[in-house]
Amino acid sequence: MDFVLRGGTVIDPGAGVEAQTDLWVKDGVVAGIGPEPLRADWETVDVSGLVVAPGLIDVHVHLREPGQTHKETIATGTAAAVAGGFTTVCCMPNTTPAIDRPERVRELRDCIDRDAGCRVCVIGAVSLDNLNEQFVDAGEMVAAGCVALTDDAFPVQTQDKMASVFSGMSGTHVPFIAHCEDKRYAGKGVMNAGAAGQHLGLPGQDSRSESESLLAWMTAAEAVGDPAQQVHLHIAHVSSARLLEAVAQARSQAPSPARITLETAPHYFALTAEAVREFGPNAKMNPPLRTEADRAAVRAALKDGRIPIIATDHAPHAPDEKAQGMIDGPFGIVGLETALGVALTELVHTGELPLADVLARMTCNPAASFSLSAPGEIPLGTLRVGAPADITIIDLRKAWVVDPARFQSKGRNTPFAGATLQGRAWGTVIAGDFRMREYELPPPDAVGPCTDGHP
Repeated sequence: MDFVLRGGTVIDPGAGVEAQTDLWVKDGVVAGIGPEPLRADWETVDVSGLVVAPGLIDVHVHLREPGQTHKETIATGTAAAVAGGFTTVCCMPNTTPAIDRPERVRELRDCIDRDAGCRVCVIGAVSLDNLNEQFVDAGEMVAAGCVALTDDAFPVQTQDKMASVFSGMSGTHVPFIAHCEDKRYAGKGVMNAGAAGQHLGLPGQDSRSESESLLAWMTAAEAVGDPAQQVHLHIAHVSSARLLEAVAQARSQAPSPARITLETAPHYFALTAEAVREFGPNAKMNPPLRTEADRAAVRAALKDGRIPIIATDHAPHAPDEKAQGMIDGPFGIVGLETALGVALTELVHTGELPLADVLARMTCNPAASFSLSAPGEIPLGTLRVGAPADITIIDLRKAWVVDPARFQSKGRNTPFAGATLQGRAWGTVIAGDFRMREYELPPPDAVGPCTDGHP
């Protein structure tokens, strides 16, 4: 379908575009912004009063397939992504079995081609079976299609193994995503170590868990020397002021990785450990929600650009698993369907960040950091002419109440249940195809798989 999105406010942070104008789509790519770029038979879609942005990108999502499909599937997880305005997600490898071998990467990509409703990029495990005993051949994993490798959910603990990771990642030109958690400080904590946890009688995780882990990574980098300086180190789910301080220290020392980039998640800039009082296991994640001072530090780092990426860490679990309680229930919450609304409500409508800055942290910044592109090496995260027509259409004024029963995800585990958010995706377009329109997805049997599912 060739169409024009007429009358909206087009915001493309990476290209510096912010104007009320028209956007034209032909043959699945952006044909032009502004006046009609060529003679064609256009369908008109009236988006007056709405924002037209590059498709949202999430670099930290757990789709749970293979092996954990009672929690989520590629189909349900990508439907949740589309409902939240995301056109591209990167899936984590803590599946059953782990995505730790080239053949498993290829098998997963086949499943993505068959079942995904949006673009899905594969992140591989940095160690076999996520055991941190034998490390993968990073080059082979990248050749098989991984856009990054990670120890997420299975954090590396010793400096000698961290050194092995740096040596193995050197020269791959993809990020290593570090889950910074020092078990000496995290222990068996199920929430932040502090007043809220003490009041509830629950074991806590000291925020030094994150900062001490990063400092260990830096010591390992110094020991490795030149190979470590060729590595892009990406730090997942930043939750604490201590970790931000450690990042500043790491960036000032040498030798260090070539790049250090950070992401945080909406729950870390919107909530504190107090949410555990109300939501219990549905506010249990790792790293945990922390103090008001930590929340303020994360927001300040988003504002000044030290944290350039917002990701969801979407982690669905079955209701009976979360029902086991704070001690025995699993870590993690869902986030794909609430992330945009939380970011707009907490950051834009409060005046803390301009809309373009928030969109940059959910579009061009993650695309650039992870070198995400469509087939043909066309970059994602932009509305430049010739780019894939991956578009999120946003209604900034839409007020809505979070109702987990209406989620596309199988997961219902959210601490935002019942919250009123302002701002929602009105439409989601992938390669020129409307996957959601006027807040509604078509019935599942009316939507085919995303045949262009991976870079």
